[in-house]
Amino acid sequence: MDWMRQIDGYCERTDFTYWSEPINAVTNAAFLIAAFIMWRRVRGQGLPLAMVLVVILAVIGVGSYLFHTEATAWASTADTTPIGLFILAYVFAANRDFLRLPLWAAILGTLAFIPYAIVLTPLFDALPFFTISSFYWPVPLLIAIYAVILRTRAPETARGLAIGAAILVASLTFRSLDEPVCAVLPIGTHFMWHILNGVMLGWMIEVYRRHMLAAGGARG
Repeated sequence: MDWMRQIDGYCERTDFTYWSEPINAVTNAAFLIAAFIMWRRVRGQGLPLAMVLVVILAVIGVGSYLFHTEATAWASTADTTPIGLFILAYVFAANRDFLRLPLWAAILGTLAFIPYAIVLTPLFDALPFFTISSFYWPVPLLIAIYAVILRTRAPETARGLAIGAAILVASLTFRSLDEPVCAVLPIGTHFMWHILNGVMLGWMIEVYRRHMLAAGGARG
């Protein structure tokens, strides 16, 4: 793989200079702001997994910033890898702490996300509007599934997850509109993906924090 291969994937970018995507680059601050806020909310509460999620959230902001400035294959990897790690960490948290599965089942359920995404991504890819973000659309669907499962045993958590899924749908909509509206909006709409995702990921950590405190404490 050519790690230095340059990538032009967004409306705002017009060349391969460092600041060709200034709005897309700067709005990654949303992830860092969300991480800072949630770090202050979860510290000292005995929730190590929540702290791990906060750290990954901050790394997402850094990785995305690198991609929208460097615009290379290695920066793309730095952008997508922490997003994948956040998804897997949160699925594990949901399995272990929302569904109260034993550790082995929580791990297997987390690993099951991989074939789940492999199966659903091509289905979303076959739908015109969903194609550009086909690898992300299985995520709000999965969050909604957890919300349905938890609607009776943990209604507040289920409501929080439903809100998170709705924010992510809005975020993905802006991500998908970036190129289609480019002719009339030269800055595109990808920057809203950053802002709403920062809000959404911070909110998802808050949902986990509230659930754990309501359940009576931390798990290792």
